[in-house]
Amino acid sequence: MSTETARRMAAEQDLDLVEVAPLARPPVCKLMDYSKFKYEQAIKAKEARRKQNLVVLKEMKMRPKIDPHDYETKKGHVVRFLKQGHKVKVTIMFRGREMAHTDLGRRLLERLATDITDLAQVDSPARQDGRNMIAVFSPRKGAVPAPAAKPAPAPARAPAAQPEPRTASAQTS
Repeated sequence: MSTETARRMAAEQDLDLVEVAPLARPPVCKLMDYSKFKYEQAIKAKEARRKQNLVVLKEMKMRPKIDPHDYETKKGHVVRFLKQGHKVKVTIMFRGREMAHTDLGRRLLERLATDITDLAQVDSPARQDGRNMIAVFSPRKGAVPAPAAKPAPAPARAPAAQPEPRTASAQTS
């Protein structure tokens, strides 16, 4: 139909004439409430943003000659990151003559992988990247509980009312 006829129909029905496919021959238009359409699109986009899962990559750096206590501390941080649902990139940094003993770094990463095998899976195994050796771990699907909603804060309590001291005149009555 002609553009004028379509505009007249839109005005009669109190709707908007919206061009849907401008490149088609002839162009395709639609009668709709454009403000309602834009509102519904915004609601859908907001819902999609709310449901998306943001993947965070945490990094833990170690040296090949790490002390056992320091290793346990770093492993604890890795476990905490995995329980929060984040991916963890573990980097072993080599300096100087340590480059001749990259097998120590590989063993350290393998030891970490076996220590956290119940919580994590290996996304990328240990690989040499210049002076660093890198491995990436991600949380297992069933091992990490879903993040719980934060509990509502307890309402502030008013201080307990203290009984008023009795005066001599109040005792006689």
